[in-house]
Amino acid sequence: MATSSNDYLQAHKEQFLEGLKDLLRIPSISTLPEHVPDIRRTAEFIADELRAMGMRGVEIIDGKPGQHPLIYAEWLEAPGKPTLLLYGHYDVQPPDPLDEWQSAPFEPTVRGDDIFARGASDDKGQTFILIKAVECSLRSEGKLPVNVKFLIEGEEEVGGEHIEEYVPLNKERLKADAAVVCDTEMFAPGLPTLTTGLRGLVYTEVEARGASHDLHSGVYGGAAPNPMQALAEIIARLKGPDGKIRIPGFYDKVRKPSRKELDAWKHLPFKERVFLKKEVGAAALTGEKSYSVLERVWARPTFEVHGIRGGFVGEGAKTVIPAVGTAKISMRLVPDMNPKEVLRQFTAAVKKYTPKGIKTTVRSLSTAPATVVSTDSPYIAAAAEALGNVFKKKTVYMRSGGSIPVVGLFLQHLKMPSIMMGFGLPDDNLHAPNEKFHLPNFYKGIESVIHYFELLGK
Repeated sequence: MATSSNDYLQAHKEQFLEGLKDLLRIPSISTLPEHVPDIRRTAEFIADELRAMGMRGVEIIDGKPGQHPLIYAEWLEAPGKPTLLLYGHYDVQPPDPLDEWQSAPFEPTVRGDDIFARGASDDKGQTFILIKAVECSLRSEGKLPVNVKFLIEGEEEVGGEHIEEYVPLNKERLKADAAVVCDTEMFAPGLPTLTTGLRGLVYTEVEARGASHDLHSGVYGGAAPNPMQALAEIIARLKGPDGKIRIPGFYDKVRKPSRKELDAWKHLPFKERVFLKKEVGAAALTGEKSYSVLERVWARPTFEVHGIRGGFVGEGAKTVIPAVGTAKISMRLVPDMNPKEVLRQFTAAVKKYTPKGIKTTVRSLSTAPATVVSTDSPYIAAAAEALGNVFKKKTVYMRSGGSIPVVGLFLQHLKMPSIMMGFGLPDDNLHAPNEKFHLPNFYKGIESVIHYFELLGK
């Protein structure tokens, strides 16, 4: 391993932690307009970090009105060596509900070996790993063993419109041999993990309209169409109690995992009872009983309702038949499923199951294809070796049930694999109160990325 780079890391651990705290204090909530100044402040913070450590061509890239800035930087002074595109995002989810946080979400607090704050794991802490790994090499050696480009965005939590437009128009600038994405998790504490597959996404909003205005339920109940009832009927017909999705054609192009992959998952340290109790916290698991839990969350498509809005939901009673109701519904996709085709199938099914007297409209909010990276890639092999050497255990491979749209974007337009080298943990409470990041993983993550650069540089 790179002794001087690691020496630099050991000497600057406290400084790196304080820098992470400063980054976490900025409430860069991308979905709320009142935090646009905080988004800008975060982009400037990161750009200043990149300039200070010796990156070239650091640029804050503004998009169209309403879009959040990208950050680009490069160091291309290792001729003949591989080039890596390092990706992360600096925007975060809202912290609500605030009363469930044990400490303020934007006042990072260390308890034991964990740092608690919104964005600690998703994704400021993990983006900071990439930044500090590069800093360790540049400051200690004066150079890097590979060429690197940074592309960091501020819209990942709201769909990534800016980066989706930017990548296809800047293929030459972003050209690289592989992307490194630190926005995933380890399968278990202390177990080095590479994520080789992600589910895709189709996120929709379904609006149901009945009468031209709200109606008195005593006067019109029993005759007037009710949009809320209609949404309930539509949703119940789209997915059955057995977990099967009833959208015609939905499963036609589902590619199953290989036998080798399924066998590998059986050897992971997974206990269904622990998953139910510690991660889900429910009375029972649901879904397709003919598939294992890991297959259900990694390699099967899903249909989930995120919220239903409409009518009267205040205190007390108001006997009204609402004129309109809205449901937020998403579907996670697996390899070979086409997001556009799934959206067409879903829209047709909603129309088919719409009760009389109701008009439905389906709006697409975001889409992304599923992706799978071959474990035969030399960039995957080097990453597995680097992680194994640092964590002193053999690296395992897993898929993720979530979606990282930029991975598909890089594959489609830049023709490069993404090496998903994540250091989060399953109980990091992403998007929930008391989000945390395990500090030993923060430091070992930096060490792993340094070692990865060294292996590829050889």
